[in-house]
This record gives sequence, structure tokens and C-alpha cells, in this order.
Amino acid sequence: MTNATDALLWERIRSGDAEAFGDLYERHARSVQSYCLRRTADLQLAEDATATVFLETWRRRRRIALTTDSAVPLLLGVATNVLRQHWRGRRRYAAAVERVRGATPAGAPGHEDDVIARVDAMRRLREASGALHDLPRREREVLALVAWGELTYEETAAALGVPIGTVRSRLARARARLGDAFPSQLPACIPVEEPLR
Repeated sequence: MTNATDALLWERIRSGDAEAFGDLYERHARSVQSYCLRRTADLQLAEDATATVFLETWRRRRRIALTTDSAVPLLLGVATNVLRQHWRGRRRYAAAVERVRGATPAGAPGHEDDVIARVDAMRRLREASGALHDLPRREREVLALVAWGELTYEETAAALGVPIGTVRSRLARARARLGDAFPSQLPACIPVEEPLR
């Protein structure tokens, strides 16, 4: 049934048809992974996030409906939420590491030093990303879906569950903040996440 539209596949998927879900996966996994990779700049994380996106989509299949002819907005909306949860967890983890670092006697070697070095390296990478990270989260998400997810305004609105006018205004604000850097010179692979505080 590879010629079936996403809408037809989705109706079968909602009924529990694993084969139809496999077809949907084959059709869109690469786009989801590409989107996640561009948002994270980390291949392993992008692969893990892609797997989580499809797992969550299957798990929630009976509760969600397609709002467009394509499943891509739905899948990228789930991806946006998966990445948001990942970064929230990572911030909590970094805060816990900082607490452990404060409780560790000075000069005591250990696994914490390696973790702290990695967290510091990730922080430097984020700081080097410049203006993109200065955007508010909502503007970054819209920008990522339009520029890297290659969604239309309508599909982006469906992915985020907001009106199309909200997408347009967020994108306009992002463009104004980034100036000439949007969209032609937008880097292909910068982690577009919540900065660690």
C-alpha cells in the first residue's frame, strides 16, 4: 500500500495496523531524523529522538488525528515536543551535576569531571551559535519547522497546534531579530534548544 496517502495510512494506523505504520515510518523517518539532527547537531541524539517520535506517535495513535493531508506536520510536532522534553531533562541533569560538583571535595578525580567537561563543551557550542539562541523558544521552534523541517505555514501551525497568524508573527519576529542571517545563510546544523541557565 505504498501508494496510499498519509490520510489513508493514518486511518489504518488508528485501527492498529502495524504494517501501515511501517509504511508511514518508511515514508517519513528520514525527514524526522533530518529535522532532529538539524535541531541537535548530534547524530545519536537525532536517531534516538526519531525512534521516540515514532514510538510516541504509535502509542497515541487513537487520540490524535491528522489535520493536514500529510503526516509530516504531526510527526514534526511530536519531534518538537520530544526534543523539548530532552532539553528539559538535560537542564535538570546539568543542575544535578553542578550540585554534585559543589559537594565533591576539591581535587577528587572521578566520573563527574568528565561529565562536567562535556557539559562545558556543550555550553560553549551553544554560546557559539550566537543570535539563533537568543530567539525566544517559540520563535526558534517556528523557525526550525519552516527552515529545516521545510513545512509550510499551515503545516507548521498544525504541528504546533497554533493559528497560522501566530506562525506568521513568530516567524516575522525571528526574521527581524536575525536580520540578514535568515533564511539563506541559516546554518544547516545548530542545536536549537533551550539555553542552560
